[in-house]
Amino acid sequence: MRATRADPRDAPRASAPPAFGGAGADALLQRLEWTVLRRLDGLLQGDWRTVARGAGVDLADLREYQLHDDVRHIDWNVTARTQQPYVRQFHEDRDLTAWFLLDLSGSVDFGSGDVTKLAVSTGFVAALARVMTRHGNRVGALLYGDRVDTVLQPAANRVHVLRLIDQMRRPRPPQPGGRGTALYDLLAGGDALIRRRSLVFVVSDFISAPGWEDALGRIAQRHDVVAVRLLDPAEMALPDVGLVTLQDAETGEQLFVDAGDPGFRARYAALAEAAEQRLADGFARAGVDLLELATDDDLLAALLRFADLRRKRLFGARAPAPRLADPAHLLGSRPPQEAGA
Repeated sequence: MRATRADPRDAPRASAPPAFGGAGADALLQRLEWTVLRRLDGLLQGDWRTVARGAGVDLADLREYQLHDDVRHIDWNVTARTQQPYVRQFHEDRDLTAWFLLDLSGSVDFGSGDVTKLAVSTGFVAALARVMTRHGNRVGALLYGDRVDTVLQPAANRVHVLRLIDQMRRPRPPQPGGRGTALYDLLAGGDALIRRRSLVFVVSDFISAPGWEDALGRIAQRHDVVAVRLLDPAEMALPDVGLVTLQDAETGEQLFVDAGDPGFRARYAALAEAAEQRLADGFARAGVDLLELATDDDLLAALLRFADLRRKRLFGARAPAPRLADPAHLLGSRPPQEAGA
């Protein structure tokens, strides 16, 4: 449910962050390449092996199990002989394929400020897809509005990323009498379509009918899965804005409430906390990595969190330190004369 008053998308846009502006697909991608990806390459010094490693099928090495390792990679024969848990490491695929399972339902097209969850999702997906295609990796996508309405088969070029951006931003008006999001349909579609082991991103706010957890777990049994959860601060704590009409973005159901009532806001917060716990339990049961992406997030920082998440997944407690350039300089957080060499 969301308030219908003061919907920021009905007002003229202020200066949105560069990665999330309302320009055409090519202009958006150019801005991402100049304002985000160049800085990201500087911070990681071009070391994108961390993002791609571990999706292959050729055994590279064995090492002792560490916290955060994927239990599916435990070598039980070696573990039984040594009485110590060991995990298998794999050579990365030369042609890694990444798939984006994209929830573009009505609840994603919401933001309490100048940026919607949809805009955040588009910026993140476009940046990550371009990073991968620049390094020769193929990217495919399934797009879900109120059903899976678009499938983009994997390709590895800039035009393909532009096509993905266009499809993500295509209007998907709510259907009369809509049933709401059934994320299970998107996940089941991905499970049926993606046959070869891949890196799979499930990008959603996970506001959905129940049942998606088991489907997510089934995909994670065959693929390397990262759940990217979209959220907005107003979804966690209802602001004190007085009498408002809340409207479900997908079904159109409306509810008139007094958001100035402390008791109502406390009940809202309790429900939000319970929903958070259910989500955490669902991700844990599915055994997937989780990256949270809020509408007030910095895209560059989110991509760095993703790189760190991959590093921990692949190396556990022995994760090597990232080969960073001076982050303060590259993030523009100190004057140039102090940046050093």
